[in-house]
Amino acid sequence: MFERGHEGREADTRTTYGWVTATWVLVGAFGVVTALRAAQVDLPLRDPKGSIFSGRIALSYGIAAALILLDAAIRTGRRGWTVRKAFGVMRSRWPLDRLVLLVTGLLAYHVVYSCYRNLKSWNAFRDQHDAGLERVDTWLFFGNSPAVLLHDMFGQDIAPHVFRAIYESFSIMVPISFVAALVLATRIREGYVFLTSAMWVWILGVASYYLIPAIGPFHSAASDFAGLDPTSVTATQAKYMAQREQLLQHPAWGDSFASIGAFASLHTGFTCMILLMLHYYGFTRWVRVMTVYLVAVMVSTIYLGWHFVLDDVAGILLAVAAVQLGRLTVYGRSRRAP
Repeated sequence: MFERGHEGREADTRTTYGWVTATWVLVGAFGVVTALRAAQVDLPLRDPKGSIFSGRIALSYGIAAALILLDAAIRTGRRGWTVRKAFGVMRSRWPLDRLVLLVTGLLAYHVVYSCYRNLKSWNAFRDQHDAGLERVDTWLFFGNSPAVLLHDMFGQDIAPHVFRAIYESFSIMVPISFVAALVLATRIREGYVFLTSAMWVWILGVASYYLIPAIGPFHSAASDFAGLDPTSVTATQAKYMAQREQLLQHPAWGDSFASIGAFASLHTGFTCMILLMLHYYGFTRWVRVMTVYLVAVMVSTIYLGWHFVLDDVAGILLAVAAVQLGRLTVYGRSRRAP
């Protein structure tokens, strides 16, 4: 998929855009669901301080521009490299139709993400079921808390900072991953398989939030995490709980917005989706690296109290479903194009 070359205009983008239509039908359907829920809770969609939509889409376009320039520079090669040659490569690789697909694809993704975040916020109004998830965790580990077992294994002084870094690296990996898939794909339709799979992660993820609403072990079993050395995660958890309380107490305030949801773990889900897409694209060596990273992410979610074990299991199953649905959205029932 990402082999070097100067192919910029793919036959499938010239002959049909049915798969693009399918992508936007997905976006529209999810938008309708979001609008119905907005009417139910009697609240508008929100983008607090541009953190949900405007800021993120601007970042994506910036990453895309940087990757386009880097890709053109690399494809030009070292021998006889000039700005003019690099520009020629970039112009050849990015005709108008491909550029439009890139710009609109990123827009579609962020519309879905914005709907997801608002639906997630409104889930705070429903009864939470942390107690049931906690009971399952305890049963799975023979009467023990899996988080406490990890605290005993790794300690509570240095480990919180290590797992904090692993957990927060997710926010860097996500925007780069789906933009890179679109920019670096030789055939942008293949990049859309990644893009739509990512959309399905958010769609299925918010559905799982509504299936089993939950906040997370750091709240329901706070004493299990009291001994951890404080990190930025500690502050974030406190901030999220304060934001959730504000939304419940003052839903009409323009900045009232909740960001808590435990089941399923979308840190695990999105990371596993990337792993599966690396396998789909044939990057065997990177699959091994991403497998190690996925395990580290899963451990960090439990260690820091963001998620129950069942949340991570659900996240993996969700990723498998998202990749299948992403491929189905772009290619239908036909086999992947050569």
